[in-house]
Amino acid sequence: MQELEDKTAPKKPKKKTRKPRIHCDYRVKLYEDGKYHWLYDVHLLKNPAILMEVYWVLGITLAIFALILFTIHACDSGFKAEGLLMVLKITGIMGAGMLVLGLLAYLLYAALAGWTYSVHFIMDEQGVEHRQAPRAQKVAKGLGFLTVLVGLASRRPGVAGAGVLSASRTSMSTDFKVVKKVKAMRWMDTIKVHEPFGRNQVYVGAADFDFVYDFISRHCPKAKIS
Repeated sequence: MQELEDKTAPKKPKKKTRKPRIHCDYRVKLYEDGKYHWLYDVHLLKNPAILMEVYWVLGITLAIFALILFTIHACDSGFKAEGLLMVLKITGIMGAGMLVLGLLAYLLYAALAGWTYSVHFIMDEQGVEHRQAPRAQKVAKGLGFLTVLVGLASRRPGVAGAGVLSASRTSMSTDFKVVKKVKAMRWMDTIKVHEPFGRNQVYVGAADFDFVYDFISRHCPKAKIS
């Protein structure tokens, strides 16, 4: 009878295990979760790392546009010098416009963010995660939705789509197993970590730069290290 009572007695609810709270600072440290954490503030006027990334994206977009334009013209009129010059002229005008607009957009973002981009990094043997600080997330979302409105007003779904992506994306994770290139840029406190379809930038102060760079390099077996 006692044995039956024990089996039918209500089970006590299992206690939920709480994840350890991480209160990290600007130095790279190993915490209770078994991962390295640190904070970094990118000064958006002194450090051009983010601006260079903006221009890289704009450059890729411009190159794709020029290739499409040249292919269309070549199919219609053949490979003529006049057609090539026209494509170069249009691409040059668009490139100049994108150069100016890209800089203005960057300065607008920098001003709204208080001229600082704050980021939290989490790193272990598998990869590194890049998280925007709450203030940076709010600014990015605001600019993203502004881009959506501009895209819809100008009837350009591509612009609107880019705005949706920028508004929804506040973090980026990199898997070390698929990284193709690791490049140190000490003068910008930046380590570039490139995957086949993604580019991450790890920011770390001079005191911990060598440790983070060596750690990433050791755990990226397929990467070209420079």
